[in-house]
Amino acid sequence: MKPALPRPTRRAFLTTTATILAAPHFRAQSKTAPEFHNTVVGQGDHRYRVDKLWSRADPAKQPVKDCHEMIQAADGRLFLLTNHKQNNVLIYDPAGALLGWWTLGFAGAHGLTNHPDPDGQEYLYITDTGGRVVKCNLDGRIVLELPHPSKVGAYTEKDVYAPTETAVAPNGDIYVADGYGSQYVLHFDKDGGYLGKFGGRSTQPVNPGKFMQAHGIALDQRGGQPLLVCTERIRNEFNWFTLDGTHVRGVYLPGAYVSRPVIHDRHLYSGVCFGAKPDDYRMWQKQGFVTILDDQDRVVSNPGGQAPVYREDRLQVMLQERPVFCNCHDVCVDQSGDLYVCQWNSGNVYPYKLRRE
Repeated sequence: MKPALPRPTRRAFLTTTATILAAPHFRAQSKTAPEFHNTVVGQGDHRYRVDKLWSRADPAKQPVKDCHEMIQAADGRLFLLTNHKQNNVLIYDPAGALLGWWTLGFAGAHGLTNHPDPDGQEYLYITDTGGRVVKCNLDGRIVLELPHPSKVGAYTEKDVYAPTETAVAPNGDIYVADGYGSQYVLHFDKDGGYLGKFGGRSTQPVNPGKFMQAHGIALDQRGGQPLLVCTERIRNEFNWFTLDGTHVRGVYLPGAYVSRPVIHDRHLYSGVCFGAKPDDYRMWQKQGFVTILDDQDRVVSNPGGQAPVYREDRLQVMLQERPVFCNCHDVCVDQSGDLYVCQWNSGNVYPYKLRRE
């Protein structure tokens, strides 16, 4: 592994953690409840009660801009990634208490993936759309930065590089989705050595193996073979690839401009950042919801959206049912099966918690 880079400008940690952890949950509920707080959303076995007052962060001290993504570490703590340069990462417990925060000074902090090294130590992989991908420990110390594609022969100096997400293979190889750039998935080894790429830009509505917007990527180990599942947001699709970049299959989700795929147990979860309107299937803001697929690639629930409908085995257009959410950018599933929904361009709101019914 490359030598550790210098520690970022450091962060303040709460000095009253014990007091906050001891505080009962009703403290958050004492706020004036916003619209749709405590509403039940979703269908079938995936129904949830919305808690819009879950976060106890103080906007005056820990402001957020866009809440892009969230993960849960093995010790139960929740790590929220924001693109506010003052605090890229906010750390919560599942009850909504803020345990700490730190920053790397990234104005384009967008993608957040966690993965343990063979020794069991957990690391965060963070993408900045300004062209940086770093690996850091849970305290925010950078231990590895991937090289720019133009420095390893993957891109020319003129090619745009704006990475949006990473996935980490079982052997530690790192895959970077260049979702706002040149639409490749770049493959690096665990030490940052460049191994190859696949994908590339497509200008066609249907072109398996290429992308119009490779927004997200995740490792899917639900079958016998580890696969990469990639978001094709503009085409309302998820596509699966082997680890060497061979296209395996795709699933079309009409009306759902999905964000990154999140695999938990036997299901795939995703925030629908943009949605359609009745008889108008263009990309509209403030039409977001959450979608949940089973391991047969069938939608089983749409919290905040209309119930999924299949006719002659074809999924019909999915629409927002109620404006519980604006623009859902990510879903985190915790160890209890509750969800946390992060939103982009939605009034600087903190994540909402969805408690499973």
